[in-house]
Amino acid sequence: MKKSILVAFLICITSVSGYSQIDEDKLGAWYMYFWNTTFNDSKWGLQGDLQHRNWNIAGDLEQILLRGGLTYKATDQALLTLGYGNITTGAYGDSDDTFNESRIYQEVLLGHKISKWVRLKHRFRYEQRWASDTDFRTRYRYNLFMTIPLTQKLLAKGGLYLSFYNELFISGIRSEGAPVFDRNRFYGAVGYAIHNNHKVQLGIMQQSTNNWTKNQLQLSVHSTL
Repeated sequence: MKKSILVAFLICITSVSGYSQIDEDKLGAWYMYFWNTTFNDSKWGLQGDLQHRNWNIAGDLEQILLRGGLTYKATDQALLTLGYGNITTGAYGDSDDTFNESRIYQEVLLGHKISKWVRLKHRFRYEQRWASDTDFRTRYRYNLFMTIPLTQKLLAKGGLYLSFYNELFISGIRSEGAPVFDRNRFYGAVGYAIHNNHKVQLGIMQQSTNNWTKNQLQLSVHSTL
């Protein structure tokens, strides 16, 4: 069964294609670091991420994203977050133009298992956005995560696993003429636990908007501190 899942995953990420108006043939890349921690044995904690996104593998800046939030563990399966993000976005191609955006966000993360090997998480996020080039906007995001361990159930040191997610973005308050549908992201990756609290993932994400679809390599590190 594990071999069948791995073969299906490899077929999926190698067959992803798009019709990007930007450049559908050029693979982009996102390099990311995610972390979380708790205050001793309390229900409170912190989480954050640092992301460097390129329109190509390296050199053509898409975005630099800095984000952090205060977390509260409401139950064993529910995590609440209030956070802030700062995003610098670069223009596609040879232009060095950039614009800045600030975001405040609230989210709920719910987790559960559907079998001994398959784990799901649901993330609901609401964003308030202030950008240098547009009016105030808001956005709703829903992300369904799936993790499938391949070599051990607990994803401890040395564990190999598959990771998938699909995230839908829907505009709330938006600029005049902007569509309700903002974008969709579908992702598949192979992950490895280099330590009990540190994991690395390598995968492919396909991001689709109303105007373009683009495939992007993703390399990410996930740490619990």
